[in-house]
Amino acid sequence: MVQKIRFLLNEKEIHTAESSGIAVLDYLRINQRLTGTKEGCREGDCGACTVLVGELINNRVFYKSANSCLMPLGELHGKHLVTIEGLNMDNLSPIQQAVVDKGATQCGFCTPGIIVSLTGYAMECASHLTKDGFKKMLGGHLCRCTGYRSLKQSFGMIKEHIDTATGVKTLVEKGIIPDYFKDIPIRLNSISGKQYKKAASTPGFFISGGTDLYVQKGDILPDSLISLLNAHSEMKHIVCENGLLRIGALTTFEAFSNHPEVMKAIPGIQEYISLVASTQIRNRATVGGNIVNASPIADVTILLLAMESTLILKHGSDTRSLPISSFYKGYKKLDKAPSEILSEIVFPVPAPGTKINWEKVSKRKYLDVASINSAIKVREDGGVIRDIHITMGGVAEIPLFLKNTCDYLRGKQITKNTIEGAFPILQHEISPISDIRGSSCYKRLLARQLIIAHFTKLFPGTIKVKDFYESH
Repeated sequence: MVQKIRFLLNEKEIHTAESSGIAVLDYLRINQRLTGTKEGCREGDCGACTVLVGELINNRVFYKSANSCLMPLGELHGKHLVTIEGLNMDNLSPIQQAVVDKGATQCGFCTPGIIVSLTGYAMECASHLTKDGFKKMLGGHLCRCTGYRSLKQSFGMIKEHIDTATGVKTLVEKGIIPDYFKDIPIRLNSISGKQYKKAASTPGFFISGGTDLYVQKGDILPDSLISLLNAHSEMKHIVCENGLLRIGALTTFEAFSNHPEVMKAIPGIQEYISLVASTQIRNRATVGGNIVNASPIADVTILLLAMESTLILKHGSDTRSLPISSFYKGYKKLDKAPSEILSEIVFPVPAPGTKINWEKVSKRKYLDVASINSAIKVREDGGVIRDIHITMGGVAEIPLFLKNTCDYLRGKQITKNTIEGAFPILQHEISPISDIRGSSCYKRLLARQLIIAHFTKLFPGTIKVKDFYESH
């Protein structure tokens, strides 16, 4: 018997037996003829296909923006999907009106996605809109015609109209969203209990966030047997117990960076994570997916490697654990059976006085993959390095823990000479290749520079950038 996917699409309840692997973007444009959601880059880069996905939690619906080109249809089961058509009313909303009044649209191709994102931001943060939050929501959108100045100028008008709004009822009264939103919690309650059953056969693909898999294999996923891991809510936790932070593998980048325990353990995490992808992708991309994808430049993986993380792998009722530093056996080769699922990432809460830093070099500052990246966790006492873990991506075929470099630095005074003494060991330990992101010589130079950046940022009273160049 074919299992139907049931969800709300704007005002309409959908029952469909379409493949759960079809991209939501294709279902909207081809099956539903809702063409306001645009197909642009199909890689999550442009934001033209942005939609809102609402999930019922404790009788309240929480909405997150997402790229519909990277989302499997099956994951919408029991949720509310909102497109630009689902936000349109007889009159323009205050958000739409502000964009018009400030001349913040031209060809209009990117505009629907922008309106969807800004409306989602208003729904999430109505009573405390900020310019930085507004800019963050625009971060996942590319506009080639008008640019962003006019869009940013619309913030004042939007904030003035929305600022006193609290809850869906007030947002409806202010004309931000249509009236039907008030009934969504009740309607989702009526379908959320009817589970979408996965196929009993062994899946060809496990999909968590899908933000990389749909870029690489989006053409074959609709016809493949897949397992949607996000149905496993037990793998979305973040808990601190017995001096350990336990991160469910399906925790999204946004949830990870915004969690109080993570922010306490890694104080700069929100600044770091802003350099990774966009809000739409961070709302979908998972910590576990970043690790298992095994990219040598995976940003979150590089950080978790420096945090001395342990991975928990499951196969049915069987579990095993191993250090993340032992997980990578070669380019895209893992110490993991095909049937195993990464269920949890565990790392020790940093000891008092521990300093953490993360560096990334890319062609664009935001929304770009790294040329190389690096993370450091270091604890010093009396100017002596007592413990240190440095990792680097883009300089080897795997995310690399610089064991020999760390062994050299451990126990030494933090001085310019100590750091310079580590450079030959570093260069021997890495093996970058020339590719589209830079030559091997360039990456070797960057590796040296990122070590300097770590120490000058973490120990500004002791190490200064100019110290490394005065003699040249």
